[in-house]
Amino acid sequence: MTDQPPIRIGRGQPTRLASRTLRDGSTTVAGIVHGRGATISPPDRHAAHAPSPFDDGWGTLGQAPAETRTELAFEAARTIITRNTSPDVGFDRSINAYRGCEHGCIYCYARPTHAWIGLSPGLDFETRLTCKPDAAKLLEQELRRPSYQPRPIALGTNTDPYQPVERTQGLTRAILDVLERFSHPVTIVTKSAGVLRDLDILIALAARNLVRVSLSVTTLDPELARRMEPRAATPARRLEAIRALSAAGVPTTVMAAPMIPALNDSEMEAILAASAEAGARGAAYVLLRLPQEVAPLFEDWIARHYPDRAARVLARIRETRNGALNDSTFGRRYRGQGVYADLLRQRFALACRRLGLNQGRDLPLDCTRFAPPPLPRQDRQLTLF
Repeated sequence: MTDQPPIRIGRGQPTRLASRTLRDGSTTVAGIVHGRGATISPPDRHAAHAPSPFDDGWGTLGQAPAETRTELAFEAARTIITRNTSPDVGFDRSINAYRGCEHGCIYCYARPTHAWIGLSPGLDFETRLTCKPDAAKLLEQELRRPSYQPRPIALGTNTDPYQPVERTQGLTRAILDVLERFSHPVTIVTKSAGVLRDLDILIALAARNLVRVSLSVTTLDPELARRMEPRAATPARRLEAIRALSAAGVPTTVMAAPMIPALNDSEMEAILAASAEAGARGAAYVLLRLPQEVAPLFEDWIARHYPDRAARVLARIRETRNGALNDSTFGRRYRGQGVYADLLRQRFALACRRLGLNQGRDLPLDCTRFAPPPLPRQDRQLTLF
């Protein structure tokens, strides 16, 4: 982190949430926090000690929490491109200019990463964000290295590049500007209509076969979306974004993800149909996965918001994960296994065939166009000869 003080964003004042300690040492807020997804704050699993709430006699421990405010800190990063060798991931490099995500999606698999910086994957993940203000500068430095070999860079792998804080920070746009100047291929995954702000850059990239945009549409029910993804764009706005991108010639895919048994899985065909009608060319889906602290977060959330079906949802998840709430095995973690998982896979394939999705009309992104632009005269290094 840098010494630059954090800034606070949004209405209200930062508050200490009323809480109680659970058996596993996590804390749970006393009630649902307006505009936030998490209902508990599991402690940092790497920490040697964890705080324990204490009632000092004022009777405030059980009070409902006040509205929380987002806090943004600044991180002095040394590099910006993250690389991976996972065999079931379709990219080998990514950029995340932010840590944490204000969208607050309760199911987000990236929540456990907040424990790496000593914060809770619960409410901290949604309210205590960090950003890398030098992201575009670092990216340009890495792309200019003589040893660099271009491959598509993925945006939106561990945090949404168009979460609300991007409106003021503009880091994603700065990154796209660098990639466009270098003719570097990029893929984007988001659940925000804010992607349309950068339509000018995306059109320029699309004209050279350098970009794919995926919109995550989890449900068409605005009430379910509000509870499950409290600060993300409404389903209707996401479909509008697909329509606008497609009309502008930007190749667009819909991500029906995650599919949650007995909660939104019945909407799969409707999501794919609405997205195809809006102009999406491709589609993908992911079965809900609950790694690390995401499992207790989701368990508490489903019990609070949908107590009538919580047991059925969790039982069906276990059916697809060999009796557990999560299976991190490569090749199985995104699709699950068993009768239900196989049926979901067949439903997806049939719907795509009927709707004309994933018909192979798009060529792989073009890496041959990569060409670092000349440095400004004042930045060029003088030669001895």
